[in-house]
Amino acid sequence: MRFFLPAAAAVILAATACSSGRGEPAADSPAATASIAEQDVVYTADGTTLKGFMAAPGDTSRKRPGVLVVHEWWGHNEHARAQARRLAEAGYVGLALDMYGDGKNTTHPDSANAFMMQAVSDQGRMVGRFRAALAELRRDPRVDSTQVAAIGYCFGGMVVLSMARAGEPLVAVGSFHGAIPPEAPVDSGSVKARMLILTGGADPMVPAAQVDAFAAAMRKAGAQVDVVTYPAAMHGFTNPRADSAGVPGLHYDAAVDAQSWDALRKMLSEVFR
Repeated sequence: MRFFLPAAAAVILAATACSSGRGEPAADSPAATASIAEQDVVYTADGTTLKGFMAAPGDTSRKRPGVLVVHEWWGHNEHARAQARRLAEAGYVGLALDMYGDGKNTTHPDSANAFMMQAVSDQGRMVGRFRAALAELRRDPRVDSTQVAAIGYCFGGMVVLSMARAGEPLVAVGSFHGAIPPEAPVDSGSVKARMLILTGGADPMVPAAQVDAFAAAMRKAGAQVDVVTYPAAMHGFTNPRADSAGVPGLHYDAAVDAQSWDALRKMLSEVFR
């Protein structure tokens, strides 16, 4: 497997702040429920303590698909935990992982950039931390270990697309206004996961040309890639705080936030059927 993550991720992420509103469980989700169980999860990789958060439906009568949530550049924060809860409400087991270590997070762009740059500076470490979370999710007794997907926001979108391209054994990945991984070789037939790229047509930080080139390369390699472009949406369209960040190009769009979450749920219902 080949893993390629950018050594200068700041260029493609600039100054993003990703959070998401809550959505209602999809009618076609597996046993959508309002009753969920939550727990903090501590695991390790490369000698580092990682602190995640897991949310699952309260009904434990059967195993369910699992979905990893990869946080944005702020680190493992409430946004990531909220996505795990949304997944649980939709009938899945969600694990918000930790890519920085010790559950580290920040609200300052400079600190976030420093955390992210340190994380992407060692590709092996990045892969190891993702795989450690994947193993943690798969070993949970509530999870069908053969039915696992991953979603990511901004920085996290880049991570899940990179992992899917490298052939990680995921059923599907979803990227919400995620950065596009830099070009890298991919062997035909090696991509296992279905990909869903949810992007803003007016996003100055994730150019349409990059999205199209990545999708074309994945399709050439035999992968199923669906791209949904929201024409007027800018970067951070799922982030209610985007407009207050003071960064040009960031704008929250409540309608697109809801639409993109519905698109994800539709894909998950299809791949996990």
